[in-house]
Amino acid sequence: MTPFENATVIITGAGSGIGRQLTIQAAAQGAQVIATDVNEAGLAETARLAGDNVETQPLDVSDPTAIRLFAEETLPTLDDRLLILVNNAGVALGSGPFAETELDDFEWLLSINLWGVIRMTKAFLPYLIMQNEGHIVNVSSVFGLAGVMNQSAYCTAKFGVRGFTDTLRMELMDTNIGVTCVHPGGIKTNIATNARIGRSGFVTDAMHKQGAVSFEKAARTTAEAAARQIWEGVRRNKARVLIGADARQIDWVTRMFPTSYVGMIRDQMEKAFSTGV
Repeated sequence: MTPFENATVIITGAGSGIGRQLTIQAAAQGAQVIATDVNEAGLAETARLAGDNVETQPLDVSDPTAIRLFAEETLPTLDDRLLILVNNAGVALGSGPFAETELDDFEWLLSINLWGVIRMTKAFLPYLIMQNEGHIVNVSSVFGLAGVMNQSAYCTAKFGVRGFTDTLRMELMDTNIGVTCVHPGGIKTNIATNARIGRSGFVTDAMHKQGAVSFEKAARTTAEAAARQIWEGVRRNKARVLIGADARQIDWVTRMFPTSYVGMIRDQMEKAFSTGV
């Protein structure tokens, strides 16, 4: 069992969704939580819901300087406590197929969903190694298990998170540092509604709204349930946490049919995660 009562938990993207629920649950179990997000109003609401043991810090994980300054301010306050780093912050992009996706939009998503994970880990890994204990949790996606049409940037980022996390786990096998990769399926959060519409103009407002509706119908797991499963995975030091029946199904299909799944599930993916998401 991870001793939350002796731990500091740093959570990115804590202003809503899974990050908010992770914060609430960790604080309730005695952890000292540092909740971060670019959305200060969302952070304030998270802190109100979580009660004691929560400190909030505005943080834009796409900004390397902001991450460096955050680490410089935070590391001296850890006082040799167990550190659990949860790289959860993420965004979505509605841009259509790769041919219609502007590279500026692609880079924007990678700067948050992939580089944010890498830079946060780089900033706090020396402390974890020095302590020879702790845990890193990186949130990927089912889109880190299967490539999906119209999601080239998101899949690239989430496959990158998966590969990065697997590499970390191998490099840290001889330590007491746990490494977990999380693959949520459809979770009832506002990520689809808040998705950026690509600058190319291929995706219209109407397409975006329809995509958000399609996502809402496909999302069957609550953020609260997802957070519980993540913390259970940390307690059990699981390498991979699959959240939702859809995640388990996609994991099975891609394992059994590692190349032909592309044609097998195309229609289902297009229906559930249409162009506008």
